[in-house]
Amino acid sequence: MDLTESKVKIYVMGKEYAVPSNLTIMKAMEYIGYRFVRGAGCRGGFCGACATVYRMKDEYRLRMALACQETVHHGMYLAQIPFTPANKAMYDLERVKPSGNTFLEHYPEIARCLCCNTCTKACPQDLDVMNIVQAALKGDFEEVAQLSFDCISCGLCAMRCPAEIVPHHVSLLGRRIYGKYIMPKSREIEKVVQETGRGRYEEELKNLAEMELDELKKLYEEREIE
Repeated sequence: MDLTESKVKIYVMGKEYAVPSNLTIMKAMEYIGYRFVRGAGCRGGFCGACATVYRMKDEYRLRMALACQETVHHGMYLAQIPFTPANKAMYDLERVKPSGNTFLEHYPEIARCLCCNTCTKACPQDLDVMNIVQAALKGDFEEVAQLSFDCISCGLCAMRCPAEIVPHHVSLLGRRIYGKYIMPKSREIEKVVQETGRGRYEEELKNLAEMELDELKKLYEEREIE
């Protein structure tokens, strides 16, 4: 297959394709005829639904990315993979209290952490996943919440963990408990919640819903940021 300057050669499920070099993995697969019924959510890098594992030609190591964000590269090998189970503990947040053993009670597998840093290398957000797990072992809810703030729960860390830990679920438990019991409460947020309940913003929300897309974009771009 001949390549032009604007195209690269990729392999999907073992079949060779030439696709425009400026496409994301997701758009490239749609370009060649694949239709995403699952594994495609926000398409903006926020939901984690399109977690992708791939290899490059003549490379053994696996690479991790979000298909909606990573652009295609010449010699990229892609394959569909089945859903990777990531067991999530069931709990009532009203009954779970912040204690030194809370993480271990719900996710005892974190004690098997090998500190191999594979989870960190797998994260498309470049989060320090290994230290999130270590903070959970110490029962440090604030550190877990701070380090995992940008986690989008794509699950690539759990997929690669040799100890079968699910860091994204562990960090979610940490953020929930930190937000409910430890983080200082914002008076302004409480005030806005009360005002919302009284219907103060209904007219404004109605106006926003009726705006054209260009108007919304302009309003967003020109908004005041404190």
